[in-house]
Amino acid sequence: MGASSPVSFYAGIVMRATLAYTSARILLLVVSMILLYLVGARGLLLLALAFVVSGIASFVLLSRQRDVMSGALMGRLRNRRQHAAGLRARLDEGARAEDEDEDED
Repeated sequence: MGASSPVSFYAGIVMRATLAYTSARILLLVVSMILLYLVGARGLLLLALAFVVSGIASFVLLSRQRDVMSGALMGRLRNRRQHAAGLRARLDEGARAEDEDEDED
């Protein structure tokens, strides 16, 4: 499959969307940690609060990126199912042709 095939095209979209979403989540976590550190949170409390705050913030702020990522993943899965169905049909056709050849012998 070449670089311009639909599979590599979808793979690029999925990877780009996933990387953008994951990078934004990590950035939100780091910003939350810095802000909470400046407020005075330390140690395990800092980590726990940073995860909670960044999780809530990402739920609200990153909904569009999450939708793009899930749409890209669903498109990739749909394409893969269609490809698998086509492959299955060709295999069945080959098996039928083989059976017919054996019946003729």
